[in-house]
Amino acid sequence: RELDLVESIACLRYYAGWTDKIAGQTIPTDDLNKLAYTLHEPIGVCAQIIPWNYPIQMWTWKTAPALAAGCTVIMKPSELTPLTALKLCELIVEAGFPPGVLNCLPSTGPLGGAALSRHMDVDKIAFTGSTATGRKILQAAAQSNLKKVTLELGGKSPHLIFASADLDKAAEQAVLGIMSNMGQDCCGGSRIYAEASIYDKFIEKVAARAKEFSAKVGDPFADDTQGGPLVSAGQRDKVWGYIQSGINEGAKTIVGGKGWDGKGFYILPTVFTDIKPSMKIVREEIFGPVVAIGKFETEQEAIELANATTYGLAAGIQSSPVVLTSLSTKN
Repeated sequence: RELDLVESIACLRYYAGWTDKIAGQTIPTDDLNKLAYTLHEPIGVCAQIIPWNYPIQMWTWKTAPALAAGCTVIMKPSELTPLTALKLCELIVEAGFPPGVLNCLPSTGPLGGAALSRHMDVDKIAFTGSTATGRKILQAAAQSNLKKVTLELGGKSPHLIFASADLDKAAEQAVLGIMSNMGQDCCGGSRIYAEASIYDKFIEKVAARAKEFSAKVGDPFADDTQGGPLVSAGQRDKVWGYIQSGINEGAKTIVGGKGWDGKGFYILPTVFTDIKPSMKIVREEIFGPVVAIGKFETEQEAIELANATTYGLAAGIQSSPVVLTSLSTKN
């Protein structure tokens, strides 16, 4: 109500404003016998494969710009959250869109997603999800009609905390940055590195914030709930496997690390310290409320640790403006 729905409405309104602003240009030349101009035309049929973590927002992100550009859309929602897309497509009909402009194709990835990726009449495909699936889509697109592809894949986003930062604010934002939506966010700051001089103080503050968040994990329909269950039993088990891996590889849990006693697909927020770069919880995307905290001595080491990943989606820095401006954006 406060995030997904509000931003989805804003997205639709924003792209609605673009519908009469997509135009080409007439380009002046030094030859009066020649006419030079550019023309923007719709790509055509756009297949959109969306994930389950933000089903309303992902639908609007994929649908609104395509429709504004004059394309038709085939929407394939996640098999875990199809009802949102089906309802939104009902509203498309109610709004008076002509038949065939937006089509909803509830299906599994290996069936519907694979078929769209290979289809010769699909001109573009956009996908948000795992890196492994993204590779399969690229391959299918290349082997069919070389359709255009846009991918937003996984993340293992670093969050750097410098000694000059407001530690209370940094701890609050670090916890929200990974625990929001119970960590089911590709931009979640799942790797935090704090400057050594404030490391102990910082992890104390993170632990306190994470415990406060954990106390409000429960019924997603309750007004005071901050965190609900994960999307499925399979996702819960996957995340729990990573927590067990972190413990087995020697990381220290300062919050969480224990199972949920009640019903539902819940994982309690878990904070690891004493981490090593080789650990799975540091290297792989977990997609749950689990964060690994390390330390750095120098700015250069912080940059190296942040970049020591095969992912590249998002990053965060908490510092004074002076330290922030000294960091090169190319790093």
